[in-house]
Amino acid sequence: MSQKNPFQNYLEILENASKILGLSSKELKILQTPNRILEKEISIIGDDTHEKKFKAYRVQFSNARGPYKGGIRFHPEADIEEVKALAALMSIKCAVVNIPLGGGKGGVQCNPKILSDREISEISRGWVRAMADFVGPEKDIPAPDVYTNPEIMGIMMDEFEKIHGKSAPGFITGKPLALGGSLGRGTATAQGGVYVLEELIKIQNGTPEGMKVAIQGFGNAGLHVANILHSLGYKIVGVSDSHGALYAPNGLDPQQIATQKHEKGGLHHIYCEGNICDAKKLMADGVQIMTNEELLECECDILIPAALDRQIHEGNAGNIKAKIILELANGPTTPEADVILEEKGILVIPDVLANAGGVTVSYFEWVQNLANYYWTEEEVKEKLKKIMLSAFHDIVEFAQIQKISYRKAAFVLVVRRILEALKFRGRV
Repeated sequence: MSQKNPFQNYLEILENASKILGLSSKELKILQTPNRILEKEISIIGDDTHEKKFKAYRVQFSNARGPYKGGIRFHPEADIEEVKALAALMSIKCAVVNIPLGGGKGGVQCNPKILSDREISEISRGWVRAMADFVGPEKDIPAPDVYTNPEIMGIMMDEFEKIHGKSAPGFITGKPLALGGSLGRGTATAQGGVYVLEELIKIQNGTPEGMKVAIQGFGNAGLHVANILHSLGYKIVGVSDSHGALYAPNGLDPQQIATQKHEKGGLHHIYCEGNICDAKKLMADGVQIMTNEELLECECDILIPAALDRQIHEGNAGNIKAKIILELANGPTTPEADVILEEKGILVIPDVLANAGGVTVSYFEWVQNLANYYWTEEEVKEKLKKIMLSAFHDIVEFAQIQKISYRKAAFVLVVRRILEALKFRGRV
């Protein structure tokens, strides 16, 4: 199993793309190196009246094609290597869907689960104060990520506006609708992935009826993609959360499962208390209890990793039975696994395309904020579909011509677009 960190994986994929393009060492170095790395310390007074300090990050990877864009995560394991990799992937993702933004990513090393709402609010304001000189609507536009949400974005916007003394809704995206958020943002990542998946199946002359889908991760993206695909006639045979997985060859109703998960506190608890499971109920519902790892190797046509990175690796890639992998998570497949999957003839719709619906609608929100003119949800979905399908066909066409995987095709196309912008700027 690969022990490389996410940034090392990014560098390996980038190097493969550079060989196809024949890049110079100078060109490759620019694409490997962030423009700016900001490391700060946030200090707040905790609810216990003691001072608490947290590491805060912002990596601004590339602004060759437009202002930096990327989320802010609050996580105890957030570190600079992870944030750097995610910032690099944001540059790639924005260029894949050809929107005029660059890539950035931020984080605070904290555990929101043990912090009060007030402490989280203070950390949010502290992050903005620490980064205020480096972010803004024309510089760097943050967004939600792991353990951050629209409410936190609203607090951050408020702090930014206090510092600068003016209204600036375009400073940050993923905001509540009342503060200038965009309709359609909540389902955008899943919806964008579905548009691409449906187009792939269409060009393969397939139909959704009877196609079995397993989804690892039942958070925002996982739940929405399950509901959308279920409504289109796909059979959802497996879902999982951090505690384990449910597998039902005859299909599950994702909304019903989501309701029961909420009531019971986890998928595993729908059928089990501790290590004791209700065998009769499992049999009656045709459900099997699995681990997350087992779900990845289950019998299905489409596998959707929608949780953590590096879930498909050289140790399990050979056991994957799906014909299509739709990567809604960031970096769920290691480069070593990619080689195995390609040899097996498994089509991977890479994360930089599959989950780019989120950043695309974030771009729409930014545009609407700057224009002070807002679109209907139907308009948002129509514009999203057009962008996602255009990007998909660019990648498919290039992959077929070069006889390479969709991931390699995506990276090669993107590197060309970024280098073109850099050359016009006179940086290379």
